[in-house]
Amino acid sequence: MKAYPVKSLYEEMAFIAHHFHWSHSDIMQLDHAERRRWCREISTINRKLNGAPANPFDI
Repeated sequence: MKAYPVKSLYEEMAFIAHHFHWSHSDIMQLDHAERRRWCREISTINRKLNGAPANPFDI
């Protein structure tokens, strides 16, 4: 069984906490898929705010 890398977990938690100001315990209650989903949503918001084009790899 392969565990999710701790470094990635902390990066995701910091990313969500920075943008949404959620607490450590709130973020830790999210399962992996939901945490990744919020990271994608934040990235989409940031791209729109920065005027960046949508991800060219999205279909």
